[in-house]
Amino acid sequence: MDQTGGTSARGPRCIALVGPYLSGKTTLLESVLHRTGAIGRQGKVTDGSTTGDASPEARSHGMSVELNVASCEYLGDQFTFVDCPGSIEFAHEGAEVLNGIDAAVVVCEPDEKKVPALQLILKQLEERNIPRFLFLNKIDKAEGAIRDVLTYLQQASANPLVLRQLPVWDNGIATGFVDLALSRAFVYKEHAESEVVDLPDDLSAENDQARFGMLEQLADYDDELMEQLLEDIEPPRDKVFEDLSRELASGQIVPVLIGSAENGNGIRRLLKALRHEAPGIADTAARLGVEASGDTAVAQVLKTFHTTHGGKLSLARVLAGNIPDGTTLYGKEGQDERIAGVFSLMGQETQKLPGAAAGDTVAFGRLDEITTGETVSTDKGETVQLGTNFVLPPVYGKAVSAKERKDEVKLSTALAKIIEEDPSIRLEVNQDTNEMIIWGQGEMHLRVDLERLAGKYGIETETRERRIAYKETIRKSVTQRGRHKKQSGGHGQFGDVEIEIKPLPRGSGFEFTDSITGGVVPKQYIPAVEAGAREFLASGPLGFTVVDISVKLIDGSYHAVDSSEQAFKTAGRIALSEGMPQCSPVLLEPIVAVEVHCPSDATSKVNQIVSGRRGQLLGFDGRDGWAGWDTVKAHMPESEIQNLIVELRSATSGVGTFSYEEDHLAELTGKLAEQVLAANAAEAA
Repeated sequence: MDQTGGTSARGPRCIALVGPYLSGKTTLLESVLHRTGAIGRQGKVTDGSTTGDASPEARSHGMSVELNVASCEYLGDQFTFVDCPGSIEFAHEGAEVLNGIDAAVVVCEPDEKKVPALQLILKQLEERNIPRFLFLNKIDKAEGAIRDVLTYLQQASANPLVLRQLPVWDNGIATGFVDLALSRAFVYKEHAESEVVDLPDDLSAENDQARFGMLEQLADYDDELMEQLLEDIEPPRDKVFEDLSRELASGQIVPVLIGSAENGNGIRRLLKALRHEAPGIADTAARLGVEASGDTAVAQVLKTFHTTHGGKLSLARVLAGNIPDGTTLYGKEGQDERIAGVFSLMGQETQKLPGAAAGDTVAFGRLDEITTGETVSTDKGETVQLGTNFVLPPVYGKAVSAKERKDEVKLSTALAKIIEEDPSIRLEVNQDTNEMIIWGQGEMHLRVDLERLAGKYGIETETRERRIAYKETIRKSVTQRGRHKKQSGGHGQFGDVEIEIKPLPRGSGFEFTDSITGGVVPKQYIPAVEAGAREFLASGPLGFTVVDISVKLIDGSYHAVDSSEQAFKTAGRIALSEGMPQCSPVLLEPIVAVEVHCPSDATSKVNQIVSGRRGQLLGFDGRDGWAGWDTVKAHMPESEIQNLIVELRSATSGVGTFSYEEDHLAELTGKLAEQVLAANAAEAA
């Protein structure tokens, strides 16, 4: 395979830039754009001059908070790069993009502390069998030999990391590299392509050893190459590159290249590897299972944007066929949408195009009924869906409300648009606490989306800790009479009941029965007694919904003229209000079943965190399919998981997470119960 020239026939490529937080992805994108001539000057993240991270929220926080998309041309080939945020709170941004890319460049640093975060990213790519390169950025900061760095990075990858380059050092500075596939040495040049130089004598032996190691790894998947190595036959260069390309595409290996995005070192060599070794659109369509025939066009929606002036834009990868502007596309439920504009993206800037062809990554205008992650086609009817939906369970929630009363009606509509852009946000209206809860991946995640809500739609919000849906129940039984009598001229009101109140086993809810005989309470009034009981139990003597209680109507009396449904409803409520305080009411708190996922070396810390939050540890085991990870299981009070994710991430180098589900209610007594009751009384006052 020629590595020096010629035009690739693989079509426009879409490459995702992924990697841990602060690994240098946005800087790499900027360097690629500058060295391909797409931009005239390389901006810096620190001064807010990059093509990516140009949104107000990204500039304000100095970090990537959403996808950055930009295109360029290199040696006649078209590339679209999608820079995905590295923070775990914004990992969802890149998840759907993986359904439409040809390959990923995993940007990482020579830092052993980043291995758990790197493993999270590689795991996603491995599960979807996405071809991936590893770009070892900030190579000047490497401590120790490059092979030592690869040894600890290998812990994060289920597939072999295949070293492609050796750094050339001069007084602790990486001045160039040796390409192991070409057996050539290169010296970095500022604002120019690296220059080929003679292989330094002191690197000759190291090159031979490293190159043979690379070939051995390739030979694990190629019997012919293995025979050549055993017979000391130097394999042809084309054969080496053919193996690199094939084994990359099949996900068997992860080639490792080195460089410095900030200094522009190693960028063109990375581009050449992408140009010649990354799969093209035909391979990607086959991997995703695209079955398009004839003139049918298929596209995968990767992201939704709501722009201030241009309306809704759907970032999409065309997987097959041609899609001119004005084409009607059909979604997963057969809904039809006509494209109102095709655009290329360069950061925040758009440029109108006449249409898009297979391989292109573009934004379609005004596909109002099409959502992120959806596959669309030009075939009428329901479109077969491709790829994998990636849904992270929410781990952090806040009660949210409009700051101004006039915005209350608009808030839900605007939040729906925010959620369309960011499907990992979940909105819940809690009927028990009468609150609107916004859920996400962390404090910064929610803050950014609410800033976006204010910036785009002019709606300022207030957030607070969400209320916990405490309940109450009783410990003792009691029999109580309730009598309602009122005379005010003409027909009066009369209702008289006697009820038996009993506790029920936990989880039983509410039970109403009667043992009325002889018509002492007419049958038509019995449902009214139950309604009165239910009305009172919505807020019992402690101020919370009463559960696990039995109310039995055992006696009563009525008046032929003055009795009514309303009178018996009131009598039932009176009986409960006077009887319940005698039943030893007790507070119940919701307990959730929690699963915490963490690196094994942090398991003991996690156990301490769970125990310190009144959790009952149920045990831990190795996380299924995750080498070096554990899953800790526990029961915890729901009130204790409010900020749990913050403490977990602090203890696990930012990678720990958890999921939970409601499990049961448990009695809460003592000081904690007193605090809950006092807070509830203060809020009700």
